[in-house]
Amino acid sequence: MSENSYSADPDEQQVRDLADVPAIEVITRAIVMLMSAAAEKLALAPEADPATVDLDEARRLITALSGLVGASTEYLGIHAAPVRDGLKGLQEAFREASAFPDAPGDGPGEKPPRRV
Repeated sequence: MSENSYSADPDEQQVRDLADVPAIEVITRAIVMLMSAAAEKLALAPEADPATVDLDEARRLITALSGLVGASTEYLGIHAAPVRDGLKGLQEAFREASAFPDAPGDGPGEKPPRRV
């Protein structure tokens, strides 16, 4: 078996040490995961069942995404604009899915983040 071959045995799988992963890759993967999860909670996939929409969960994910995007925009380089567009699209989809939409500025990820 070559070094790059896939194995079902976890002991044989290649595992990257987190120390070797650039920060921007970790940030980007987190952004993609949050976007994907929010899209799932909003049932945005063409084959998704509208009955699976979970606005409470989507709100949390979009708010977390907004905080991460805001905190990391300067590191995203050429990807910053598409990421912000994706966030805005999720916010709009959330508003459309809501029976009683939040007032502008009060939707998920639209308020300035709280300082801790």
